[in-house]
Amino acid sequence: MAGKMITIEGIEGAGKTSLIEGLKIFAESKGHNVTCTREPGGTKLGSSIRTLLLDNHENPPSSLAEVLLFAADRAEHVEELIRPSLVQGKLVICDRFIHSTLAYQGFGRGLDIELLNKLNLIATSGLKPDLTILLDLNPETGLARARKRADQEAPESESGWTRFEQEKLDFHQKLRDGFLELAKDSSQNIKIIDAEKSEAEVISQAKKIVGEVL
Repeated sequence: MAGKMITIEGIEGAGKTSLIEGLKIFAESKGHNVTCTREPGGTKLGSSIRTLLLDNHENPPSSLAEVLLFAADRAEHVEELIRPSLVQGKLVICDRFIHSTLAYQGFGRGLDIELLNKLNLIATSGLKPDLTILLDLNPETGLARARKRADQEAPESESGWTRFEQEKLDFHQKLRDGFLELAKDSSQNIKIIDAEKSEAEVISQAKKIVGEVL
């Protein structure tokens, strides 16, 4: 395929949204046609699945049901948006992808990593990102950022925290450990950026990494 795919990963509150906006501006300034998307929720079907996965439910899905919902979202996402964009030669920048499944449902929920790798393979039809940027920071810092943002955006009568933002700190530490463990595998092409730094510093470092890929 003529295009390239870059995925942005990290725990809650890592600053993925701000980085994606910065990279979009950078890539477009270099003449690239950019598609920015996210998981879950990159398609019409995905938006419905996102609500099922992130809303605070009285009866949340089991860990297995949760990962299967993520897989359904990804399969639709790849088929309807990501692969067609790559065929058209576009640069796809995606907020979360296969590594989030391994970190959240594998290291976080305790599901079998080998099973999750097989599920990712089925959902993506073998599609892998050309580059993954991992925004790494202290889970306590990230969680505080995410919860503060959610409180600012939510109506006064409602809690804006997603199911994952409501998880205890220990869960988020497992996520960070999981992402860092995945980054040790050179075949995954994961580049780590210290997300404790300022937004400008993070974007600057990411531009250098992405520039090499482009």
